[in-house]
Formats: sequence, C-alpha cells, structure tokens
Amino acid sequence: MNFVEELTWRGMVQDMMPGTEEQLNKEMTTAYLGIDPTADSLHIGHLCGVMMLRHFQRCGHKPIALVGGATGMIGDPSGKSAERNLLDEATLRHNQEAIKAQLEKFLDFHSDAENAAELVNNYDWMKEFTFLDFARNVGKLITVNYMMAKDSVKKRLNGEFNAGMSFTEFTYQLLQGYDYVYLNKNKNCKLQMGGSDQWGNITTGTELIRRMGGGDAFALTCPLITKADGGKFGKTESGNIWLDKRYTSSYKFYQFWLNVADNDAEKYIKIFTNITREECEALIAEHREAPHMRLLQQRLAKDVTIMVHSEEDYNAAVEASKILFGNATADALRKLDEDTLLAVFEGVPQFEIERSALEAGVQPLTLLAELTQVFPSKGEARKTIQAGGVSVNKEKLTAPDQVIGVDALLNDRYLLVQKGKKNYFLIRVK
Repeated sequence: MNFVEELTWRGMVQDMMPGTEEQLNKEMTTAYLGIDPTADSLHIGHLCGVMMLRHFQRCGHKPIALVGGATGMIGDPSGKSAERNLLDEATLRHNQEAIKAQLEKFLDFHSDAENAAELVNNYDWMKEFTFLDFARNVGKLITVNYMMAKDSVKKRLNGEFNAGMSFTEFTYQLLQGYDYVYLNKNKNCKLQMGGSDQWGNITTGTELIRRMGGGDAFALTCPLITKADGGKFGKTESGNIWLDKRYTSSYKFYQFWLNVADNDAEKYIKIFTNITREECEALIAEHREAPHMRLLQQRLAKDVTIMVHSEEDYNAAVEASKILFGNATADALRKLDEDTLLAVFEGVPQFEIERSALEAGVQPLTLLAELTQVFPSKGEARKTIQAGGVSVNKEKLTAPDQVIGVDALLNDRYLLVQKGKKNYFLIRVK
C-alpha cells in the first residue's frame, strides 16, 4: 500500500514536506512519532498518532515510537496555556513500560521482520549530554529569531493567558529537534510524524539535520482531531477517555464511540479503524440511508474496543448496554464485574443501607420506602409491586411481602432496583 495515499483518503494528512512521498515510494523507510509519558496510560487523544504508526507498518515501513523521557521532564509548550509539572525518572520509566504494553496491541515489536517496530526513550541519549555540550553543538546552530517565529512559541508569548514561557520550555523545540538528529544518524530515520501542532518542532529537527550534515529528513503531520460541535475530542465531563481500563472501563470506552455524532462517526471510522476504503464508503452510504440504525457508530465502537481492549471486553460491554437499554436477564446482570456495574449505572440515584438490614431478610416495602426513598410511601410501593412495575436485579417482585436477603446482592454489595421501564436505583450495602 502507498502510505501517503492511505492516510490521505482517511483524512489524516495536514502538512507534508516536499519529497516525502517520493522517499516512501523509493524504499522501506524508518519513521518516528513522539509520545509524552506524562501518565502510565495513553488516552484516545494519542490514538491518531498511534494509528499513523500502525498504517506505516502495514504499508511495509518501520515505525519507531519515541517515549519522551527527557522532553517529558520539561513539557511541550505546543498548544498549552501553562507549564507542565515535571516528572522524576522512576515515574517516567514506569510510564514508559505501561505505554509500551499498550502499543504492542497496535504494532508488531517482536517479529524478526525487517520493519519490526521499536520503542526508544530520548532520556537514554540525553541524560549524559551536558548543558555546555548541548549549547555548543546544538544551540549555536539555530537562531533565537528562528525559534521565536514558531507558532507554538508565539501563541504562548502573545496568548490570552499571558503566561509567558520559561527558558526550559523555550528549549523544547531544540531538544525535540535533536531527537530527530540522533535517530537520523543512529537509526537511519528519515521521517518524523506527529499532530499538526508539532509541525514547528518537527521542522526544527529537519533544519538541525541539514545544518549538522545529516541524511535526508522529511516531515508529515495529521490534523488535530475535532468534534462536530467544536468540543475537544476525547474529553468528557469526567475527563480523558483512557486506553487503560483502570481509568476508563471497557463499557465506558465502548459507549464513548457508540455515542459520537453522525458527522464525527464518518470521520472517525476512517481514522481509528483498519477498515478498507471500499468498506468504509459502503458503510457510510448505508448509514446515510438509515442514520437511526447507527451502523457507523456500532462498527466504530466494535472495532476500536476490540483493538484497544479485547473481543471479550467488547462482548461484555454490549451485554452491559443491553442491561440498561434492553431486556437483559438477571443472569447477565450477575455476570458484570463491579467496575462495569458501577460504570453502567453511573449517575442513577443511589442509596446506602446497613448489611444487617438484609441479613435477617427484609420485605420490599421496608427496603424501598423506609430504608431508602425509591418510593415516597409504602402504599405507593405496594401498588406498583402489585401492578408488576418493580424489579430487583432484573427479576420482577411478585408480592409485597417477598423477602430479600444477602443472597440477592450483586458482587456481594449491590441491589439494582428498577421502577417502571426506565427508572433505576442502586442500593449499596455498607
């Protein structure tokens, strides 16, 4: 496959240095993309860059993922309104290992193929580089005027926040530029990729390579991903959508993709999956005929959840969705682990009761109208139960004097009450 053509139809090319496509058509090429190890998980804001590396390897080229251990100690000013917290080496090493484990789901690191992926950390070549050596060998090659002209610098110096920029951050583009010099010399790396906000840093690298007498060097960036409503992609009210299920459950992850807007789904299906152009176009056409079926969102949520988590996690997320929105059984509810259960019912009214209340068994009227406020009165609770309108753990209550005990608890801690079709309540046992 032609890498540039593949990225172009997917809407993943923003800027590209002249000669890039010719280089890629000429021979197997090594390219790198930098990832800031500021956390021990990637989030979906990183996914576009990771997919660039994935497509690059699928097209027969060699990808390098660079974890910015050194640059992560400083913080990239690009697109930021304030300086980042600096991390210590132990934290950075931990984050690096966690990130590599996630990248292994997208890239082949372990085969003996010529284009097997590599992971590098710029701390490994920067930690012995003294300030005097860096100032003499790198700093003298790039003028302050050249650095000041970069958008990432201008925006911070002239921006609405008026926060200014420390010398530490100002040197960031030289450090990132030197990464490219090092990889060009030691790994024969001829292409750097990244988001469009990285264009200034990347071209500083190509300029340094040229001035230091290095080999060919090219640059390619993808657009920053946006949402149709103008909001920031990957951000929700509760924060980032992480790839690690410790921070974002598989269910929540699946739901994020399932609920994207139609216009976004048409864009994201190209960027975040491996689906071919023909299948993408057919899916989009089918979706436009019947948008209420949400075919694009379902396929997007399936492919990305399986790729990031697993087919088992995807199936569990689908089952969990049926519990909230469909006619799932009590058995399906009991199969949910605690994290998924809480994710599914996040936001529903919750009550807390003592375990002792269930140990001897409790009648529904007492549970629902005295120990909790699911119903305002026992009379209303009785009437609704007799009409078949109350379920506990997806099983209809058949009589007001039915006894509920600790054996009914989900994960030994929860009861799920459903009043009517759509009103859920979660009871926690202390």
